[in-house]
Amino acid sequence: MLSRRTALLAPLAAGAGARVAAAAPKMSLCLHQTTSAAAGYRKSLEGWARAGIKNVELTDRLLDDFLKTDSLTAAKRVVTDLGLTPVSCAAVLPDFWIPGPNRTASLETWKKRCDQFSSLGLKRIYCPAVTSRKVTPEDYKGSADCIREGGEVAMQYRMTAMIEFLRNSSFISTLTTSLKLTREAAHPNVHPMLDCYHFWSGLSKFEDLDLLRPGEIAHVHFQDVPDMPRELLDNTTRRIPGDGVSPLVRILRKLAGKGYSGALSVELFLREFQQGDPYEVARRIREKAEAVMRQARVI
Repeated sequence: MLSRRTALLAPLAAGAGARVAAAAPKMSLCLHQTTSAAAGYRKSLEGWARAGIKNVELTDRLLDDFLKTDSLTAAKRVVTDLGLTPVSCAAVLPDFWIPGPNRTASLETWKKRCDQFSSLGLKRIYCPAVTSRKVTPEDYKGSADCIREGGEVAMQYRMTAMIEFLRNSSFISTLTTSLKLTREAAHPNVHPMLDCYHFWSGLSKFEDLDLLRPGEIAHVHFQDVPDMPRELLDNTTRRIPGDGVSPLVRILRKLAGKGYSGALSVELFLREFQQGDPYEVARRIREKAEAVMRQARVI
């Protein structure tokens, strides 16, 4: 039998718990256009909108394909007419964050991407740490200047530039290296981002999340890692959140504790997703991903 004291305090405890849950940073589900790459710019967004998706991440490749026959104004109209919010965009430029002979051309392309995507209403743009050559210690020494240059261009367009570490990058493959380089560059318009797949399937470890400063992570990619030898993992082995073995609930709770309240963007490369019906793919992702988010109490 409950004591009188317990009975009186129970509503207070419940109220306190509710206030704590309400105070926790909330996150929102997002889909990355790579997930429905075969459908193209317009059809991917149309299918996702029918499935109830509200936030989207645009890619340079699908935008380029769309612009072969249409305009930036039309590209923006597709997004606004569907009631979607573009939260981030991808500009893939090999060796962008390190010195090299193609630096001038890369910066021009980066400026072009910032111009294009900012006109679509984007405030965040990322470039993955893709490398096309052997990286040397000198590259790390020159990286800070490259990061600052990227940040200066982004600043001109009132955008935040983000570095995505990749599990197989010969330059930035871990969260710790990403944090080290962005902190050394110390540019206000450059932040690290976190891809859950690259984080858990690569050389990073859960405790690395403790190194994050409040508000430091600007964007998150949200995927799961299958239960298989890490040596066999690649981009195509990404899974929908909840379909793998990553401690996603713990990761989300840790990010919430660090003040992250942005989008969780699902980026998948498997053929069944990329060539599937965008509506059905989005419906499946939403059902499973939001279940994980509810368990983590971030929605």
